[in-house]
Amino acid sequence: MLLMSTLSALWLATFAWCVKGEEENVKSIGLRTHSLAQPYLDSDMQSRWYDFGGDTIIRTDQYIRLTSDRPSQMGWLFSRVPLTATNWEIEVEFKIHGKNTLYGDGLAMWLTKERGKLGPVFGSADRFEGLGIFIDTYKNNRPGVVFPYVMAMVGDGKTSYDKDTDGKNVEFAGCSARGLRGATIPTKLRLTYFQDKYLKLELQYKSVGEWTLCFETNQPPAIPQVAYLGFSAETGELSDNHDIISIEARNLYTAQPTSRPTPGSGRGKKATKEGSSWGWFFTKIMIFFLVIGGIYVGFTAWRASNRRSHRF
Repeated sequence: MLLMSTLSALWLATFAWCVKGEEENVKSIGLRTHSLAQPYLDSDMQSRWYDFGGDTIIRTDQYIRLTSDRPSQMGWLFSRVPLTATNWEIEVEFKIHGKNTLYGDGLAMWLTKERGKLGPVFGSADRFEGLGIFIDTYKNNRPGVVFPYVMAMVGDGKTSYDKDTDGKNVEFAGCSARGLRGATIPTKLRLTYFQDKYLKLELQYKSVGEWTLCFETNQPPAIPQVAYLGFSAETGELSDNHDIISIEARNLYTAQPTSRPTPGSGRGKKATKEGSSWGWFFTKIMIFFLVIGGIYVGFTAWRASNRRSHRF
């Protein structure tokens, strides 16, 4: 048992180390098709890359307001074209605020197969297929959980979101974010996705430039190949302003390590680069197995010593 737990911890540490090494080489290219900033609208009072509907209103010098601080409102904002990048990062500045001491319901971010449909899940359709990130500001029934609560749900197109339990039964990952609503600094979320490698959600609401990790997983869900980026919000008897300030979308890729050119043909340069990459890979593998071997030997010696002590 001790050996298994130690190996599990070692594996997680090795994964984190590898991811960190990859992150250092990650480069980005802005995705204009999925980014949005003031004044939001073109000269014909339309957005080239986004559609909006429901109770959404746009003030070109300040915000896209998905719901105003009034009861029974729903609004949405969805990209016109799907997000086709394999690896991406989306950073959103938003603001949830209002004049009431009791407020609700919350704001959602979507990467889903369908787009622009009003519904009961934070203003968008239920039984969705894809990924939903919910910033839930009103607590229905989650004992022991501090609200606002931020959670991810992976929809299969069949499973329904249960409002009565605040989605507890369908939660993929989540975190409490006390102070996010009505924060005095710009509030942001940053969602980073590498296909088959990891999914990470970070929040900024405590101080400018301080990113708080909400969740991170090395077993990310499968995002539909055709997925639209969207946002929605909803109010019920209680209400709030739910604003989108800006959206920055980036395509991520891993930069190949470069090496100094050596005299000779380009073929030699390519071989050097490939050799360096494979050499680094095998170095990681060797270190990993050496550490496992050391733990095993140490554990075996400890167990033998423990048995000898029991004889006496």
